[in-house]
Amino acid sequence: MDKVNVNGENANELLQAQAHIWNHMFRFIDSMSLQCAIDLDIPDIIQKHGKPMTITELVAVLPTLHPSKACNIYRLMRVLVHSGYFALQKLGDGADEDGYVLTHASRLLLKDNPVSATPVLKAMLDPILMQPWHFLGTWFQNDDRTPFVTAHGKILWDYCGHDSRVNNSFNEGMASDARLVNSILIDKYKRGFEGLNSVVDVGGGTGTLAKAIAHAFPHMDCTVFDLPHVVAGLKDSGNLKYVGGDMFEGFPAADAVLLKWIMHDWSDEECVKILKHCKEAICRGEKEGGKVIIIDMVMMKNGKGKEELMETQLFIDMVMMVLMTGKERDEEEWAKLFSAAGFSGYKIIQILGLRSVIEVYP
Repeated sequence: MDKVNVNGENANELLQAQAHIWNHMFRFIDSMSLQCAIDLDIPDIIQKHGKPMTITELVAVLPTLHPSKACNIYRLMRVLVHSGYFALQKLGDGADEDGYVLTHASRLLLKDNPVSATPVLKAMLDPILMQPWHFLGTWFQNDDRTPFVTAHGKILWDYCGHDSRVNNSFNEGMASDARLVNSILIDKYKRGFEGLNSVVDVGGGTGTLAKAIAHAFPHMDCTVFDLPHVVAGLKDSGNLKYVGGDMFEGFPAADAVLLKWIMHDWSDEECVKILKHCKEAICRGEKEGGKVIIIDMVMMKNGKGKEELMETQLFIDMVMMVLMTGKERDEEEWAKLFSAAGFSGYKIIQILGLRSVIEVYP
């Protein structure tokens, strides 16, 4: 076989190349199959069963399953087992049959999991956010800001401002991510908030992260600053308050400015503008010096042993290009932004897996 040539190329290599292309061509099946499992409540059903669940048992209790489709559930589960969302385990008591059990990944999709990743998955796979990917090639040939603009005629933030369903889906996705981040941040970055009297969470959405900070540090004044339509109707409580506005025009003074997953949404020029407003805000704060706390990715350059994390970073960088005007940045790119905005130094603290905490000093 190796010696057979097709158009001058080794046939075995051609077949391997074809398999490689097909594998990547069909990678959307992974995410769509996972979304289907969530739509059918499969993770929660298996969790509620309390032990390995056979395909027969699963099919029997799927509440909305049409009888004519029951014979196909095993095909869905087969690909999800292959992808690591579920695992097969022997039933025990000498039985030869296997049953489905949850993995770490599917446990993170359970409805009652306080840090569930399901809202992020649903937001990112929403047809409105998926449609721009079909315009990526077209976008490279026009002068639109993003493929999202090419698909929908307006930037994502303006679209969210006029479509409450997409806006709520996006905000809940960001809130669910914030719940995961704050559960780790409050524990592992506690010293970073010590000594601060005030913090403003810029682009803080509905305030999930700020609420956790306010609860953990009751002496600290916490402000959530976001677009007016995002914070509309949200009520101040204790040491937490909401302020609507435009971060490109400035925001309230504080000892620290928190930017969680904000900077990667914007271009270098836009980030410099945001950072300059950050510097103004912390210089007006009570604590001399102050700091900016950025939670964002620092792109890996050498991913030995961390290939999956590196690939995810590359994928999210593409998401930023398609939906926003931003990008993921490596350390050198971050340093250039900080310098351009007039900051004197920074420190990268790697405690959040794909992302890092970056302290930036005036």
